Amino acid sequence: MTLTARLMAGAAMTALTLGTAMPAFAAEKWDMPMAYSASNFHSENGVQFAECVGEKTGGEIEITVHPGGALFAGADIKRAIQTGQVQLGERLLSGHQNENAVFGFDSIPFLAPSFEASAQLWEAAKPKVESVLEEQNLVLLYNVPWPPQGLYFKKEVGSVEDMKGVKFRSYNNTTARLAELTGMSPVTIEAAEVSQAFATGVAESMISSGATGYDQKVWESLTHFYEVDAWLPRNYVMINADVWAEVSDANKEAITTCATEAEERGLQASKDYTQFTYDGLREGGMNVEPASEELMSGLREVGETMTQEWLEAAGEDGQAIVDDYKAMQ
Repeated sequence: MTLTARLMAGAAMTALTLGTAMPAFAAEKWDMPMAYSASNFHSENGVQFAECVGEKTGGEIEITVHPGGALFAGADIKRAIQTGQVQLGERLLSGHQNENAVFGFDSIPFLAPSFEASAQLWEAAKPKVESVLEEQNLVLLYNVPWPPQGLYFKKEVGSVEDMKGVKFRSYNNTTARLAELTGMSPVTIEAAEVSQAFATGVAESMISSGATGYDQKVWESLTHFYEVDAWLPRNYVMINADVWAEVSDANKEAITTCATEAEERGLQASKDYTQFTYDGLREGGMNVEPASEELMSGLREVGETMTQEWLEAAGEDGQAIVDDYKAMQ
């Protein structure tokens, strides 16, 4: 059954450790932490990637996937890979743009608000991102965009003015700055803690995809989702460069093939999951609708400010990414 079919059927992932028969020799065992729940399409895609690696390496490499921040919290995964605590893992790199502003290229409001535009922006940014990762002892294997980001609230919101004073879940510099510019109060909350944060009133709003809201059943605490298509952030699966250097050429080819398949499969799942999760939010009782023109106008003004701020922070590399991207339009 394909990943998309599993998602549409709502099947939960019940086995995360590879189930292939043990080879006669001792397989190399890798751990792969992921920040999102086991049922999230990124995590399911990661499990399929792990299974593929086991099969294509003839059982020489076995990957155990640890979803939901079970092994490391989302904010700690990248560091764990860099330092060799785990061999590979998945992280939302925009959460680390305080290290290098280039990591935030995929979270610039309204710069690339569609899957097609997001793909072009990634093409422009890929060389810069891979160069920064190389400096940090990391090798990129694959990445998958989230569906377009929308705004969640527990009340009706028709303008930026209505957002003032709301406690807003942030997960990177971009979301924190968005909160500040709209008069909201940013609260840093990891994906695995979203449901609890809303249930206890620690947060009252967030910007995220329909997927996150659906996975976390936020309709239990929130009431409105506005389709604003602000940006499509990406999750990146990375491997420690020292570990990668020790992998045989044959197994590198196998892993690269599995990574390419995961990227293609994940992109299609993200596209399919967009409408599926919107429908799911509605079924949960939420109001799901496009934002009003007044709200969009105010958000676009905020986006223009944030774009300029990001360009200043990212310098020549950031300007080169934006210029290359716009040349593709």
